[in-house]
Amino acid sequence: MRASLIQIAVHEDESVESRRRRVASLVRDQAGADLVVLPELWTTGAFAFEEFGNAAEPLEGPTHEVMAKAASDAGVWLHAGSVPERAPDGTLYNTSLFFSPSGELAASYRKIHRFGFDKGEAVLMGRGEDLVTVRLPETTVGVATCYDLRFPELFRGLVDAGAETLVIPAGWPERRRAHWTLLARARAVENQAFVLACGTAGTHARVPQAGHSIVVDPWGEVLAEAGAGEEILTVEFDPGKVSVTREQFPALKDRVL
Repeated sequence: MRASLIQIAVHEDESVESRRRRVASLVRDQAGADLVVLPELWTTGAFAFEEFGNAAEPLEGPTHEVMAKAASDAGVWLHAGSVPERAPDGTLYNTSLFFSPSGELAASYRKIHRFGFDKGEAVLMGRGEDLVTVRLPETTVGVATCYDLRFPELFRGLVDAGAETLVIPAGWPERRRAHWTLLARARAVENQAFVLACGTAGTHARVPQAGHSIVVDPWGEVLAEAGAGEEILTVEFDPGKVSVTREQFPALKDRVL
């Protein structure tokens, strides 16, 4: 299976409309991949809290339209990262969009763990409630977003729902980059699953981004890692390694809690 993680640089001098067009072109360039992954809140920047309200869009808004077309043009499964969604009742959510190779919306996921403690996303956005998995021909994908990475219980739930590959878009800050790598490897090892974690590059809302998108195998080995700038990280991996790993070292069968 071939996956491409597009580590987008989010800069304040680029309009959202221009960035959508540019990213759609990058997605189309990945024709031949099985799965393409974009970062969290790449339209606005994950730390641009003051922009969430103005930039919020309905689920089937402009980002949905542009990314659905890009997925169809490239013939790829596309995790289109997340957008600030405004629900019909006015509530904002950090919502991921996952498209099939025909451009159909295969799934959406509202981020469960909101970052910011008593400010930012934590107070501006509603909390998602549902775990989401997507069945691809080669593997079952479990979907999480950024801050979710710190909460292992969510990933246990995804594994119980059949997940073999964990896809995590993020807007992770540079100052905590060591945590990003550590947690991605931990989630892979403890769940005996592949982890594909795609972050943003650049600086937005005065917060330098970590970049360093990463792909980890079920033994915790790093298969590929990006640098700090905008980059497309492409890796080939064998989804069958999950079942082999779980058979060779059946730790998940010993779970008590």
